[in-house]
Amino acid sequence: MKRQRLTREQSKDQTRERLLDAAQAIFMKKGFVAASVEDIAAAAGYTRGAFYSNFGSKSELFLELLRRDHEVMQAGLQAIFANAASREEMEERVLRYYSNLHRENKCFLLWAEAKLLAVRDGRFRIRFNAFMHDKLEQLGVYIREFSARVGTPMLMPPETLAIGLMSLCDGLQFFYTVDPQNVPAERVEAVLAGFFARVVFGRDA
Repeated sequence: MKRQRLTREQSKDQTRERLLDAAQAIFMKKGFVAASVEDIAAAAGYTRGAFYSNFGSKSELFLELLRRDHEVMQAGLQAIFANAASREEMEERVLRYYSNLHRENKCFLLWAEAKLLAVRDGRFRIRFNAFMHDKLEQLGVYIREFSARVGTPMLMPPETLAIGLMSLCDGLQFFYTVDPQNVPAERVEAVLAGFFARVVFGRDA
């Protein structure tokens, strides 16, 4: 069977994805600062020129990696509302989603490094903070929608809940990443179940 020839746009998209995949692997292994444009291009099978044809800088590529991971997380959140689920089903879905996040989010170290980079690099901080504000706003929208669907009043503004939930998940992921033996799944689920029961679902236990 004759192999279908890619269009110019498809070829460019493929090149970008390969560069992003290579960068993700290298950043996870060496860190953002230690990784070079040449490292990324070579790992993807391209030249330095191909890198700059797709990304203006290593920082720009880094933000694109975070956006790509964010889109995956958004799809997971959106699935909670699929198929007109009952309140019980939606509560179960949201708890299951967040209970698995610390094990399934392979890009956690990228987010941690991005926050450190934002502290040290003023120009990166501006772009990263704008992205994080959008991320928090979108999470607030999901929280508001969840509250409306299941019929439970919010004990605090959705924007405040979004910050609390994101901070809680980051903290759990950090402990799990550093010392997984002492942060078993049952403990993570117990922490999240308590948070959701009291703060999100509006129950005493």
